[in-house]
Amino acid sequence: MARFRRKMWITLLLFLLFVFGVMMGLKTLRPEGVGFVDGVGLELLPHLRYRADPSNRKSNIPGAEKPAESGTLPRNSKMEGLHSVTRVPTSDENLDHFPAVNYDLHAFYYSWYGNQQFDGKYIHWNHPLVPHWDPKIASSYPKGRHNPPEDISSNFYPELGAYSSRDPAVLNAHMKQFRAAAIGVVALSWYPPGLFDENGESTEGLVPAILEAAHKYQLKVTFHIEPYEGRENSLYNNLKYIIDKYGSHPAFYRRKTHTGRNLPMFYIYDSYLTSPGSWANLFSKSGSNSVRNTQYDALFIALIVEEKHKNEIIQAGFDGMYTYFATNGFSHGSSHQNWQTIKDFCDGNNLMFIPSVGPGYIDTSIRAWNNHNTRNRVNGKYYETAFSTALLVRPEIITITSFNEWHEGTQIEKAVPKKSSQIVYLDYLPHKPGIYLELSRKWAEKFRKEKEQWLI
Repeated sequence: MARFRRKMWITLLLFLLFVFGVMMGLKTLRPEGVGFVDGVGLELLPHLRYRADPSNRKSNIPGAEKPAESGTLPRNSKMEGLHSVTRVPTSDENLDHFPAVNYDLHAFYYSWYGNQQFDGKYIHWNHPLVPHWDPKIASSYPKGRHNPPEDISSNFYPELGAYSSRDPAVLNAHMKQFRAAAIGVVALSWYPPGLFDENGESTEGLVPAILEAAHKYQLKVTFHIEPYEGRENSLYNNLKYIIDKYGSHPAFYRRKTHTGRNLPMFYIYDSYLTSPGSWANLFSKSGSNSVRNTQYDALFIALIVEEKHKNEIIQAGFDGMYTYFATNGFSHGSSHQNWQTIKDFCDGNNLMFIPSVGPGYIDTSIRAWNNHNTRNRVNGKYYETAFSTALLVRPEIITITSFNEWHEGTQIEKAVPKKSSQIVYLDYLPHKPGIYLELSRKWAEKFRKEKEQWLI
């Protein structure tokens, strides 16, 4: 009898441990009640947004001189929208075995990586450890920089290694992965000529090569405008620069509006750093420097972080809002439970709502103190939950955060198992390196089919 009781208690204990483990796993899928007042707070944003402080912008070209022109870009007579005709590029790559792309699925892309072979040094892979803003807490965590190629500033390790964004083979591999995932639009992180984040170098000169690589796989490229000093005053000229230089390229993304116009689209990261009144000078029809109804008019999408940003976005004259952050519960905008309310608000004010989905989040390789914002991938379940929630609100576009933001662990790019004497990287096991491309492809098709039903 005593042996029977012992077995019963052991069985009960194992069952309770199993239930506890399942509950903790589910919590990572959809954390409830987590917001700015629960230890995350707006004070954390400058540290999660290490590229956003305009005072840290650097220029390696006096007067922000423009890079040399790369020749005449090919012209495309077809304006691009989801239902428009796509000109098939001349390519050695047979695209028949790839899925059809979904131009309503965009993924944020970063071209700021460098290595010894192509750049003479490592760029971004050697990102420094960001100290906590509280010196007492900061003193408890390590300092210094990462030392590539074995020690990189990511919790995962790329299948392509510590690559350079300037490597043509890397660009081709990335665009091939985009196409395999059926993601139609590359949302390219962009600074004006000569400007760059505090850990990088100017990447504007790469845009022609990115456009060409995207065109090879019938992809489109839109621009994710990063914060830089005086952005609200110089954005008109920078929009003019982008559209004049790249607007005729067949890979340049344009979207057909409800009024029949084919307009470029620009995501404006950290738009809330600028007052609505300043943005209104550019985006309202009566603004002092308005782009509306000019050849530089476009769809301008603001970042929503706090709830109050909804009304500010209207006042500023934006055309819509996106959520960017892949951490469910981190901000009002990134919390899945708020998406329907935000979508209803946008519908009532003739704005686009573009939710951002992500495979997970972990940035402790650069912010060792930020483990409470980690979101476990749960073997792809976190990603699929985000997609499923996004489809419930019937958005026009869904964005993916991200294709290759390795520092914050939001990448869907292929990753491989790797370990050294001091580091064991996370990986996608038991799945293959391309699991998140496969899941993206699955949901791109589901999004397309459901959208067809919404339009009936």
